[in-house]
Amino acid sequence: MVGRRRLGRQFGWLWAAYAVSAYGSGLGFGALPLIAVLALHASPAEVSALSAVGPAVGALIAVPLAPWVEFRRKRPVMIAMDLTRFAVMATIPVAYAFGWLGFVQLLVTSAVVAAAKIAFNAASGAYLKALVRPDDLLVANARFESTNWSSIAVGPPLGGAAIGLFGPVTTVVADALSYLFSALGITAIHGREDQTTTKSPISAGAVLDGWRHIMGHPGLRALYLNNMLVAGLIMATEPLLAVLLLRRLGFPPWQYGLAFAAPCVGGLIGSRLARRVVARYGQYRVFRIVGTLRAIWLIGLAFVRPGVIGLVTVIAVELAIIINMSLYTPVLATYRLEHTPKHLVARTLSAWSIGQQASIAILTALAGLLADVTTPRTALTVAGLLILATPLLLPRRDHVASEPELASSHS
Repeated sequence: MVGRRRLGRQFGWLWAAYAVSAYGSGLGFGALPLIAVLALHASPAEVSALSAVGPAVGALIAVPLAPWVEFRRKRPVMIAMDLTRFAVMATIPVAYAFGWLGFVQLLVTSAVVAAAKIAFNAASGAYLKALVRPDDLLVANARFESTNWSSIAVGPPLGGAAIGLFGPVTTVVADALSYLFSALGITAIHGREDQTTTKSPISAGAVLDGWRHIMGHPGLRALYLNNMLVAGLIMATEPLLAVLLLRRLGFPPWQYGLAFAAPCVGGLIGSRLARRVVARYGQYRVFRIVGTLRAIWLIGLAFVRPGVIGLVTVIAVELAIIINMSLYTPVLATYRLEHTPKHLVARTLSAWSIGQQASIAILTALAGLLADVTTPRTALTVAGLLILATPLLLPRRDHVASEPELASSHS
């Protein structure tokens, strides 16, 4: 019984904390671009800048945080990052209530949240590797993936309805509170946690150790480059779709939320199949076949039209992408942990997230500029065509089939 394996009470608290913040983020899905469009009447370039500049600055902030996270106990780091996100998100409804909300504040909030997310994910990944047995990593990652997609399935429709009833910052309040409750959940995890220590000051070169490990490992290097482009091109379409659906095609907010929520049912399907598919076909076939399938559907967004047909088109395209992404992602996360020594996990995960965020920022900014010069539909077409070339970067069989590296014994 794949889905019923018990991973222990400590993992249960970690999973519960993740679920709370995931469902809060689901309610606030696309909240900042939505506020920019509805409350600040931002242009397509401004909306894309919000989705690009904030995460890019956040990635830069996260670079020096990587070794700091590596050599600290991970639970306090996770709690601190949750509290940071709660505090900065809470400033938005306060500023909105007093009429002070501006575009710069949205940019700053986006940057701080992005940096805290990278640090949190690095700490939680390292903590997960120490918390569960190696043969349970895929099960644990699949549960996180399933929770993530179920939260997006439920959150956006409720968030869209809440925005329609109570105003554009309603979901930001829910998102902020979810980080506070997540911090409380992580606090409830008991048990002694080992701390990686260093007797000498952390060198500047330690910041780059994560990238050195990734680029020196053929399988990780291929997966990293592929993932940066795929994630960047897919996420670059989010602000373009916000402008196209809400402004150009006149979709109400609840339909915009539904267009992204309904396909997330596919995330439950893919994540639950991950362990069985790997057991039957192996990691290599998952990376090559599923990695290719997640890239071929994006071009369909260029053909969105008004009304029910347009709504169905978005849902169908997103469903196809999400089924394949949700199967692929936990396998990738598990492979990454298996092939990373214990003393490099936080820095490797930080490097991975920073590269992905930088790619998302750059490609989102370029897509926004292209949409301003042409149209959002043209930019969607270009993104859909470019992503078709990304399967060429997927790893070869001999890169994936190599034995996982043993975790280093020195800390």
